[in-house]
Amino acid sequence: MHFKISRRRILYLVLGIAAFLIAYSVGAAIPMSEEEAEEVRRQFSEQIEGIDQNGIFFNNVRIALAMFIPALGAGFGAFSGFATGAVFSALASSTPLLADVPPLIILITPFGIMEVFAYGLAMSRSGMLIYQLVKKKPWREYVIPTFIELGIVVVVLFAAAVIEWQMIEQLGGLDTSVIIEPV
Repeated sequence: MHFKISRRRILYLVLGIAAFLIAYSVGAAIPMSEEEAEEVRRQFSEQIEGIDQNGIFFNNVRIALAMFIPALGAGFGAFSGFATGAVFSALASSTPLLADVPPLIILITPFGIMEVFAYGLAMSRSGMLIYQLVKKKPWREYVIPTFIELGIVVVVLFAAAVIEWQMIEQLGGLDTSVIIEPV
């Protein structure tokens, strides 16, 4: 079987990644009062309390699977990017280590790149599914590529969770001022 990735598919992927990164950047740029930042930090700490490699994986897969929902998934992905950026903003407001760090730098880690790729793939498939449904394309044309991409996303996010957990353990444990999980 010969599998060819079209230029159009790559363009949709790039647009999905860009949408996530833009939403993340907007969330990271939103100024917060100290009370708002404290509330975001508290909620984030509760969300990741006791999290391990499996928890990271299941959290990220749950988010990514929602991003595959036609049309709604792209919006959910943008919201997730925005909320993750807001967590960075809240943490940066009280963490001197993060105060002067550009928000996108946090995503330039092996697991961050893998997660952004997976979310971009899921968000772009969401948009493509709407197009294919509106054009009333036969479901057989897009169901197999959708399942292949679902599999890719799950595998990539599993590998990312393993890498992220290894990095956390090497750093001496989970520190909410360094680890930013999508929300």
